[in-house]
Amino acid sequence: MKRLRTTRRTMIATTALAALALSGAAVTTASADAPEKKSSSKGFTTTVVDFGAYTSKVEVADPKEPEERDPTVDATNNTLAVSPNEKFAVATNSYSNHLVVIHVPSGKKVAEIKGYVSPRNILFAPDSKSFTVSDSARGVVDRISVFGFRVTQRLPLGAGVFGTAQSADGKWLYANNAAADTVTIVDLAHNRPTDVLTGFHEPRQGTKLSHSGDTLFVTNYGTGEVSVVDLENKDADLETIGGFKGLRAVSVNRAGDRLYAANSESDEISVVNLVSGKRTSVHVGDKPYGAALSPDGSVLLSGNMADDTLTAVNTADNSVIGTVESGPKGELKGPRQAISFSADSKTAWVLNDDLTIAEVDVENLKVTDILGD
Repeated sequence: MKRLRTTRRTMIATTALAALALSGAAVTTASADAPEKKSSSKGFTTTVVDFGAYTSKVEVADPKEPEERDPTVDATNNTLAVSPNEKFAVATNSYSNHLVVIHVPSGKKVAEIKGYVSPRNILFAPDSKSFTVSDSARGVVDRISVFGFRVTQRLPLGAGVFGTAQSADGKWLYANNAAADTVTIVDLAHNRPTDVLTGFHEPRQGTKLSHSGDTLFVTNYGTGEVSVVDLENKDADLETIGGFKGLRAVSVNRAGDRLYAANSESDEISVVNLVSGKRTSVHVGDKPYGAALSPDGSVLLSGNMADDTLTAVNTADNSVIGTVESGPKGELKGPRQAISFSADSKTAWVLNDDLTIAEVDVENLKVTDILGD
């Protein structure tokens, strides 16, 4: 069993934060291009251009490999966010130049938002009125309104900005930077960074905030470790949980005493007791990239990218309940990190490689519909 260890972390001074923020770090308000109307049945396409400042002017015409889209981070991932009112789902992957917006009740794609190079992570605001998207190649986090799907704010955080987490009240954002090995804390009420934390090793998409809001769990892909950040004492040494193999995604239960981590190299979900340090391994499908915990905490779904399946794990005893496979109602295509649950934990939405969404009956472990096809 790997034990917790500590590593020294330093804080970047306030003067450096001012240089990071620049003039564009404050609230920026402007209109993107008017949406190009196509048809009421197919929705519309809008392109985000010339809105504020990019910290990177990367342009990719037609990369031969997905990894070539972003010269700052040699990695691919996908992301899906469903609004708290379960009206809209917004999805993309890092090798797409656009976001897809799907109306969940009807299953229809209603918009595409273009203008990105390597979008990494999407989060909805608690009021369902807007969402944020990070783009590691552009070096920004954008806020987009669901009213017209236009960018309303742009926050330049530097090329390499990747995974994000936010506080339950939507006032704070925590942004990994896989190129700079940092995590930036952003005051969303004033749209400015307040702290830059160092001491990480290629922190990618996996970052989770505890339900209490006082602890941040950050995946370090470069070392296969999870850093535990005490947000009430940010200048303290980092606690680090090691021993993962191909660390991809993490989830933390509501009580804050269990960590679930996807190991893509060993085809396992690691369950770590954060109090005792005890670790349990649960064998799942081929190359698990996702480890999504249901809101009621009873079921964890691993997205098994290589065999196009999901494995359902009973968190009460860490046993495998069963496997979700493609069926007559729809296919699973390369499921990864992008898995979201309904508030009642009865439905899961899983992003496919083609940016459609498989709707899954969690109790019966069946694909029931494909949204956005």
